[in-house]
Amino acid sequence: MTAVHEAAAPRVAESQDPADRRRRRLRRRGAVRSVVKHVVLIALSILMIYPLIWLVVSSLKPNSEIFTDLGIFTTDVTLDNYIHGWTSQQLPFSHFLINSTILVIGATVGNLVSCSLAAYAFARLKFWGRNAYFAIMLGTIMLPFHVVLVPQFIIFRQLGWLETFLPLIVPKFLAVDAFFIFLMVQFIRGLPKEIFEAARIDGAGHVRIFGQVTLPLMVPALATTAIFTFIWTWGDFFGPLIYLRTRENFPVSVALKGFIDAQSSSNYGAMFAMSVVSLIPLFLAFLLGQRYLVKGFATSGIK
Repeated sequence: MTAVHEAAAPRVAESQDPADRRRRRLRRRGAVRSVVKHVVLIALSILMIYPLIWLVVSSLKPNSEIFTDLGIFTTDVTLDNYIHGWTSQQLPFSHFLINSTILVIGATVGNLVSCSLAAYAFARLKFWGRNAYFAIMLGTIMLPFHVVLVPQFIIFRQLGWLETFLPLIVPKFLAVDAFFIFLMVQFIRGLPKEIFEAARIDGAGHVRIFGQVTLPLMVPALATTAIFTFIWTWGDFFGPLIYLRTRENFPVSVALKGFIDAQSSSNYGAMFAMSVVSLIPLFLAFLLGQRYLVKGFATSGIK
């Protein structure tokens, strides 16, 4: 019995040690802080995705209940909005999805080709005025789109490109998106110089170095450019609204406006339903490419 008490005594003394109590108190505070942080983050996440949840739920409600019941729970579920929205605009909604797909493919290919070439030139070639041209290129990021809208419209009208996809695709092949050029320049500059020096020793020229050395290493930056171009082009409303006037040429972003009529009744249910349909490609693009987005920004030095 005495031995038991003697063995327990050190444990009691140890449990009463001030440093041990302080460590346990810090662990409890850390656990409480972690719980509070996660609760706040979950609450903010719910607050941020609530409009999207409400959009999906409202697309399944009858038109008469969309604005009378703003909750995200409903028992009166119907697919009529999807059926009506797909067929109510003289053309099936798939036609507008195809138009958006054409614009996205053209803009994405144009940005990948032109921006990668321009980035390689700024990062690896030495030519007169390189720094000045690079500074001017970065300055165009701060230039609002509306400043060049009228001159561009006049040029495209004189070329006879109105009512076509050319004004929205051809400029992408001229490296007009300075942000993506800057992203790729930072990425290329972060690559080891020894790789390029070894290629030069092997007798490779700039064309071969760009095609066989630089491009394979630029996959994260290229994927980031492709994903952002896809998202921005798919959701662009102002550009197609300026250059496209006929319904046959409308992309999804402009076609959704056809459900709203200021002179007569508007079909918000059909608009919400087709909005959900148009969000699916964006969701898939971000879901499939999110790891490339993170890697592309991390390795390019952009914070």
